[in-house]
Amino acid sequence: MFFGLRTTYGLRVLAAAASIVAAVGFAAAPASAEEKVVRIGTEGAYPPFNFMDSEGKLQGFDVDIAVALCEKMKVKCEFVAQDWDGIIPALQTKKYDAIVASMSITAERKKVVDFTDKYYNTPTQFAAAKGTDIGDGSAKAMAGKTLGAQSSTIQANMLEAVYKDSTVKLYATVDELYADLSAGRVEAALVDKLVTAEWLKTEAGSKFEFVGPAMYEPREILGDGVGIAVRKGDDELRLAFNKAIKEILEDGTYKKINDKYFPFLIY
Repeated sequence: MFFGLRTTYGLRVLAAAASIVAAVGFAAAPASAEEKVVRIGTEGAYPPFNFMDSEGKLQGFDVDIAVALCEKMKVKCEFVAQDWDGIIPALQTKKYDAIVASMSITAERKKVVDFTDKYYNTPTQFAAAKGTDIGDGSAKAMAGKTLGAQSSTIQANMLEAVYKDSTVKLYATVDELYADLSAGRVEAALVDKLVTAEWLKTEAGSKFEFVGPAMYEPREILGDGVGIAVRKGDDELRLAFNKAIKEILEDGTYKKINDKYFPFLIY
């Protein structure tokens, strides 16, 4: 189960139809008749990285980054909303050309897709009720506890591979995970730190906190940051994205987008 990524906060709205092309609030410039179109798959249910606004338009850090990259590449972006569990299979069947959806670069995923260089990186960490003692957060310290994660994510893979003496519960959405954490049905949730930091600011998350260390290792499970996935062998598109990522980092575009969403650099 390696086709998902991560975690999210807030109401998680699954795309009504996996294959619909969604409108996007931060739109690229109009394309000429000769302008190449690059179709971008994203979930639309992972704020603040990708989500549907009240008008049904795709918004978020991933979306803004994708548009900026397309502008550098002098192509037109078209966005396709796709539910998370099917996001790699839909790429492989050519529903779109690339995935820009906060997907971690892992060895397992590299078996089925190619990745660009990273465009951001955030740690994984446990969240639990305030005052919960989990020691150093190791598998030994968590033995016998009930732990949760969103299914098809690096956090789920981490729990299943490392925390073998704990009871592991997996959830289709991170909102379901948060609900069971709030109800005490899981003692700690393994989550993406940056996204869950937003949930902790809400009334529902106010009684919870991060516990134990922030994790970047083992990299074979938690990956090498977040990249853009393309179909195996699509080196032309992958290299074009890499060049554009470098350009937006160098000219200040990346920082401008970063600062719109986060108070610190997430690259």
